[in-house]
Amino acid sequence: MVVVVGATSFIGMYTVDELVSNGIEVIATGRNGRLKPALERLGATFVSLDITKPEDFAQLPTVGVDGVILLAGLLPANAKADLKDTENAADYFEVNTLGTVNVLEYCRKNGIKKIISTTTYGDVSGAWGKGYAITEEEPRNFKFTGDHAVYTISKNAANDVIEYYTQQHGLQGAVFRFPPVYGVGPHGTILVDGKPYKSGIQTFIERAKKGEDIELWGDPHISRDIIYVKDVARAFRLALASEKTHGLYNMTSGVPLDLEDQAKAVIEVFGKDKGSNIVYRPDKPNNTPSYLYDMSKAKRDFGFVPEYTDYVKMMEDYKSELEGGRWTALEASSSASWGSDE
Repeated sequence: MVVVVGATSFIGMYTVDELVSNGIEVIATGRNGRLKPALERLGATFVSLDITKPEDFAQLPTVGVDGVILLAGLLPANAKADLKDTENAADYFEVNTLGTVNVLEYCRKNGIKKIISTTTYGDVSGAWGKGYAITEEEPRNFKFTGDHAVYTISKNAANDVIEYYTQQHGLQGAVFRFPPVYGVGPHGTILVDGKPYKSGIQTFIERAKKGEDIELWGDPHISRDIIYVKDVARAFRLALASEKTHGLYNMTSGVPLDLEDQAKAVIEVFGKDKGSNIVYRPDKPNNTPSYLYDMSKAKRDFGFVPEYTDYVKMMEDYKSELEGGRWTALEASSSASWGSDE
């Protein structure tokens, strides 16, 4: 049996589906009760749980649990605070750090050895654009300003506490470091400093469907390292099954995605024969640096190799999932983030 904490998130729903499809019993927890029927249709047992409330964990099983996947958390993409007017640092620590401690205590008290959590790829953003693949040994390096700063600090603290419980209490703790995760979900709009903005991929898809031109600002050949949600879900399953899984893991495709190639793929898949063209706007600012992560540790420890490294293939599956209607409830969810249950 596996407990997925934060199963009502985007990544959580796909992970539950992957586990159940492979014959694994799943207890799916979350705060979004509207997704209970969808999770039960997947074959999971739903438990309403808030990770900031230690008493909620009394609802979970105490025997027969092989591992816990922790996906619940507060992300900048769904944090409503505008840092110009208010400060939400305490919220990040309450959910991401103390919430992690509550999950770890549940594991410790009930002899559950395996736990896998998640963290941000931005903890080493200072190494972006340096021209090399970033490994798990890269020192932390990030800006202490902006809406991602305290989020990153709170996740770093949570990661360190997981390692503490691993060494002090004999747990087998691991953390997946995520870049943007693509797939069908409720992330067409994200929050930046509390204000809603349409995500870049959502803008590309909508314009391609309408046959409208797609503008590429700045350098059209900046490259990013993203991952598809189905690869993430499979990685969780493989990692839980391995006795070697421990510590930090990059969880990306390990392949650079050129911005121009991304736009071409979206047009090919979502706007074929509809007349969309790419318009280059070098006069417009785009300060996103290129970044690439090394994926050799995940392959070595639990045999994970991303399947969706071809972006056209990824978008074709994305379109198939979107049109299949399997995730309608998830798309309609009030959550507006990658992988969050808040």
